[in-house]
Order: sequence, then C-alpha cells, then structure tokens
Amino acid sequence: MKRIKLSRDNLTWALTAFLTIAACVLFYFIVKSLGAIGGFFGDLLSILSPFIWGFVLAYLLIPILNFYERKLIIPLFIKLKKEPIEPTERPKGARGVSVTLAIITLILIMTALFYLIIPNTYTSIQGIIENTPTYLEKIREWLDNALNDMPQLQQVLTEKVGDLSAFLSSWLSDRILPKMDSILENVTSSIVSVLRGIYNLVIGIIVSAYLLSRKEYFKSVAKRVLYSLFPTKAATSIKRALNFTNDVFMGFIIGKLLDSAIIGVLCYVGCLLLKIPYAILVSVIVGITNIIPFFGPFIGAVPSAMLILVVDPMKCLIFCIFIFLLQQFDGNILGPKILGNSVGINGFWVMFSIILGAGLFGFWGMLFGVPVWVVLYTGCSKLANHLLEKRGLPTDPEVYADMDYIEPDTGKIHYHKDTKKWEEQKNCEAEDSEEETAGKQAKSPDAPEEKEKEDPNADP
Repeated sequence: MKRIKLSRDNLTWALTAFLTIAACVLFYFIVKSLGAIGGFFGDLLSILSPFIWGFVLAYLLIPILNFYERKLIIPLFIKLKKEPIEPTERPKGARGVSVTLAIITLILIMTALFYLIIPNTYTSIQGIIENTPTYLEKIREWLDNALNDMPQLQQVLTEKVGDLSAFLSSWLSDRILPKMDSILENVTSSIVSVLRGIYNLVIGIIVSAYLLSRKEYFKSVAKRVLYSLFPTKAATSIKRALNFTNDVFMGFIIGKLLDSAIIGVLCYVGCLLLKIPYAILVSVIVGITNIIPFFGPFIGAVPSAMLILVVDPMKCLIFCIFIFLLQQFDGNILGPKILGNSVGINGFWVMFSIILGAGLFGFWGMLFGVPVWVVLYTGCSKLANHLLEKRGLPTDPEVYADMDYIEPDTGKIHYHKDTKKWEEQKNCEAEDSEEETAGKQAKSPDAPEEKEKEDPNADP
C-alpha cells in the first residue's frame, strides 16, 4: 500500500481548511443561540445592577467628596489637632467623615426631590379630578354659546358626541374589563420593579461608600492592569484618552446639574410672580427636563402647559411666553457661562447626538448622547490630525474650506477660483515670478564693451 507523504504545505492547507470549517460551525452556533446569550447577559446585568448603581453614584459623588475633604474636613482636622502634616498626607478619619457627608448630601437631595414631586403631583391630580366637572361645564357653556347661531352644526356635533359615548362604552366593556387580570398583573410587576429598584439603590449607596473610601486603591489597580496588558506607549495614550473622557463627562454633568437647578429656581420665582398655578410642580418638571440638552426645555414645557391650560388658558399662554424667554436666557447666557468648553461641538452635532442616542438607548441616550459624541468626535479629530501630519499635510480645518485639490507629487494646495485664498495664491505666484525674473537678470553678464583699438602710428 502506497503511503501518502504529508509535506509542510499540505499540512498548512489542511489546518487552514479545518480552522475555517470550525470557525463557520462556531459562528452558526453563536447565531443560533443569540437569544440564550442575550438572556444570559441580561440576567448578569440584573444581578450586577446594584454594583453598577454603586459605580455610577460613586462617580457622581466624587466632586462632592473632594469638596468636603479638601475645603472643609482636612482644614478642620488640622485646626483641631494643631499638628502640621505633609501636603500629601490625610488626617486619620477625614476620609470617613467626608464619605459620610457626601452620602448624606445624596440622601437629602433625593428626599427633597421626592418631597417636591410626589405630594405636589398628588395634589395636582386631585385638584384636576375635583375640578373636572367645573371644567366640563365651562366647555359645555362655551359650546352652547358658540353654537346657538348654528343649529345644523350643533346637531352634527350632538350626533358625534353620542357616537363617541357609545364607542367608549363598548371599548370599556369589550377591551378593558376582560383584561383586568393582565392589568392587575402589570400593577403587581410594577410594584415588584419599584421594590427591586429601592433594593438596588440601597445596595448601590453602600457600594458607592466603599468605593469612595478606597478610591485611590481602585485607581492604582486600574493603572496596574492597564500597563500590564498594553505596551507603555499605548497604555499612556489610553490613560490620556480616559482622563479626557472623565473631564468631558464630569464637566458636562456638573455643569448641566447646576444650570438646571438655577433654571428650576428662576422658573419657580417667575411662576410665583406671575401667579401661575402648580408653581412647584411645574418648576421641578422644567428643572429636571432641562438636564436634557436641546430638547429638554420643550419636553418639560409641554406637560406643564397642559396642566396650566386645564385651569386657566390665559395663564398657560403667559407661561409659554415666560418659558420661551427663560430658555433663551439659558441657551445664550447662562448655559455658555456655566458649561464653558465642556461641549466643544456646534448645534448640529448636539442635535444629531441627541437624536441618535435617543433612538439607540432611549432616555439615557438623550441624556448622555452629547458627552459621548464629544469624546468620539475629539478622538476622530485627533486621529485625522495624526494621519495628516504623517503625510505632511496641514491640519487647520480652514485650509480645506476653499481647497480644490492637492498635487500628489509636490503637495501643493490649489484653491477654488474666485475665492479670497485663490486670489492670494495667484498674487503670491505673480510676486515670486517677478522676483525670479529679476534674479535671473541680475545674475546674467553685462554686454561686452567694444574696446578701441590703439593705432600704432598715432601720435603719443
């Protein structure tokens, strides 16, 4: 029997074919079990949600912790103990007191929001329900007065109202009543979700307290892992990118929270002066929704205006004008002063990032779409500048505004005709041509002068 000789090329091809087939089979099973994989990661996120909340709360509380520790607790401990310490040292117990004060501040803010929103919402809804007959009577009187001179239209509207009442009755009896069991199940699941959210919040606060008390340790662990996994140059670049991301997010979050708090207070004062109903509830809604860039003021103004419209239409019109002026003040004066350069993109990219984030991730995408897009936009800009510098091309965006093309051999930039830069380029080329011509003429030899021949017979 003849033996088959396996050369190195045959083994290579056989191994390549085997790995290709194995990869295809693995890809097939991954695609087939995407639902199970998604369910697994969903369960994992549900289990880890208290720790995720803890990380988020710790990140948001870092500025408050630093303020208490550096501006209040450490100076107070130094004065009480009357012992000099090194600038890099921290008095014993200062971190624990600072973390406790930060957690208390968080709980007070949450309690204040809860106290402002829940009771006022209940009072507003109760007032709307109690005054509904009065509102309906006003609407009926208005319709009667308006339709007295138009009996045909009154008859048509009466028939339509009767049809609408019949439709609502059948809808309640055929659709709502048979589904009461599912409605009760949804209510029960909502109560369970609320209780689970409270549990996650409590555990998250505990986790955030531990993270804040050991934040230097966790930072050192993260840096150690980063420099152990990547080369030094790459790890340093990643660290700079993470620091930039942190600066953008922290500046945006702190700035928007401060801006929204000021707008909420100004809205409350204005509503009190204008005697607009539900002043506290409306101000809280406007202040909270103002955190969302661009669309936030409109999102908060619509339900607030609807609440006021039921009570007094004229006050609703005054409120809409007041909110418009308030948001103009916020967008043109207050917002730029507070946020500064934390959002370094124009309005088009702000709107694009909010719409894209809302479409992909809902409310959280609307809230954090802008800082995420700022980070991505800055990273792409730096990458583009690096590639342009590598090819010896200019990085200034203004250069490319009027540019027509770049010569591949010389790298010379040509601009569009009838532009200012094109005229400047032509003038420079004309001046260079004149200077070159003048230089060539200066370097050329003078015309030879004819020398007079001496006559040997001439008299001396």
